Amino acid sequence: MLGDRAAAEDCTHDAFEKAYRNWPAWRRDAPAEAWVHRIAINTAISYQRYSRMREVGQVIKRLGRPAPPLDPGSVAERSDLFSALRKLPPKQAAAIVLRHHHGYTNREIAAALEIPERTVASRLIAAKARLKKLLDARPSTASENDMSTLPEDGVPTD
Repeated sequence: MLGDRAAAEDCTHDAFEKAYRNWPAWRRDAPAEAWVHRIAINTAISYQRYSRMREVGQVIKRLGRPAPPLDPGSVAERSDLFSALRKLPPKQAAAIVLRHHHGYTNREIAAALEIPERTVASRLIAAKARLKKLLDARPSTASENDMSTLPEDGVPTD
């Protein structure tokens, strides 16, 4: 089971030690060999599990712990979308956030904001149109290709 003679010897020793300590728990109507065999198998499985955990621990010691992931809230606050949401009227922003961030239905949004469902739909449409204008109007970054600077053939040059 273990593929290592030294580990098998250690597990055999541990299994017989556990069997000796737990001998009063053995049921007299069950074969003792089967009981000791089960203890040996469980000991080998535990040994494999702990040896894998030790290997992972050694890798972590060598490489160090991974850096914590970025907080999604802080990433969202720095995004163009968050800036555009701040420019929306509060009622439209509330509808967009409740719908697309929290996943509420129009009916749930209407109940939360105490407005008719049709008003929610119209606010969402207006907010999406305004967001599209705001996001399309933002200045292009250096990573985006500006078509006005390309030569006539449309292929960027060095």
